[in-house]
Amino acid sequence: MRPKRHSKHAPRRTSEHRKASQGKVYIYGKHALLEALQNAPQVIRKVFLAPDLRDTELRVLLTKHDIPTTSLTSGSGKVLVGRDAVHQGVIALMDPAALLISLDDFLATLHTKANPALAVLGEVQDPHNVGAIIRSAAAFGLSGVLIPEHNQAGITGAVVKASAGMVFRVPLVSIGNVNQTLHVLKEKGFWIYGLAMKGSVSLGTDVFDAPTAFVVGNEGAGIREKTLQVCDATLSIPMHKRTESLNAAVSAAVVFYEWSKKHPEAL
Repeated sequence: MRPKRHSKHAPRRTSEHRKASQGKVYIYGKHALLEALQNAPQVIRKVFLAPDLRDTELRVLLTKHDIPTTSLTSGSGKVLVGRDAVHQGVIALMDPAALLISLDDFLATLHTKANPALAVLGEVQDPHNVGAIIRSAAAFGLSGVLIPEHNQAGITGAVVKASAGMVFRVPLVSIGNVNQTLHVLKEKGFWIYGLAMKGSVSLGTDVFDAPTAFVVGNEGAGIREKTLQVCDATLSIPMHKRTESLNAAVSAAVVFYEWSKKHPEAL
């Protein structure tokens, strides 16, 4: 069991949660668009389709959700998503703000008695890492991914691609200050772990018997010092001495998997 916390003051909360100010972005590929249409159609604003596309399922869903389409002319795909993007004749304009929910709304529907786990991104800069972390969170049964508004890669086409469409399946929560958010989670009974190379707790030794939040830090600098001070413990991954560290997304995947072993009901 966890020791009780002693707090003189409850954390200050604002009356409204300000959503992340992100512009519209393009996603591409049949799989990504299908995931969006099946799980979060409200984020899609317009779709560009190659004239020779014969995907009936896509067209049925686009009609069902009354999403406008236009022809993807020759060469326009490179202009929209870049020369190297494999778009398969499908490009969609997405509003990422419509995908994010506020912390208040998220916590209002979260069942903490089931001891859920959350991922908290702490200035993760690489979109591919963000997407991979979201994909791992979905794969191992985490209840949500918390994404700060500042100094953090937002939801982009590259993030959607790296997540294999899981951005449309796992709840993504927009937060302001990471440290303030962690205080709020503590008041809700969460135990906060910071993923660190030299952590105070070795992965595999904890039973994760409380609602849990895992903080994943910046790829180079790691978790900020002030954020580490808010964490209840730092968590390290045992590894062979020839290897100093793991990529942020890989570390998150290993930790999420270990948590899921203690919570098979989440899978």
